[in-house]
Amino acid sequence: MRVLVQRVSSAQVSVDGEVVGRIEPKPQGLVALVGVTHSDTEATAKALADKLFRLRILDGERSAADLNAPILVISQFTLYADTAKGRRPSWNAAAPGAVAEPLVDLFAETLRAFGASVATGQFGAHMQVELINDGPVTLMLEG
Repeated sequence: MRVLVQRVSSAQVSVDGEVVGRIEPKPQGLVALVGVTHSDTEATAKALADKLFRLRILDGERSAADLNAPILVISQFTLYADTAKGRRPSWNAAAPGAVAEPLVDLFAETLRAFGASVATGQFGAHMQVELINDGPVTLMLEG
């Protein structure tokens, strides 16, 4: 599992012109773009959710857990693109939707169980993501 994390001052995701998820942090929150591969398990999803929630990348070296910062979780199979050959990415390393969707959902639910305020995108949809990256701070977590 890969999670591309961005520290943001605002973020929203829309599908067909309708906002399906939004966070309005005061002052910062996180956007988590989540990709799933074939070998990922429930344990992987839970461990990365815990790592993200406690990752000290907000102001004052604090975490979302410390500041009750909101998190926007968006599925992103393209994190597993293989661009080693040619000009067309291969998506073979990305898990199929039937495997990936429950793990992305579990990732978000685990964050909620920790007490996080979580908004989400819509799995499998063509989404438009708007965010203001604060810093900029962007990190890749892998599990």
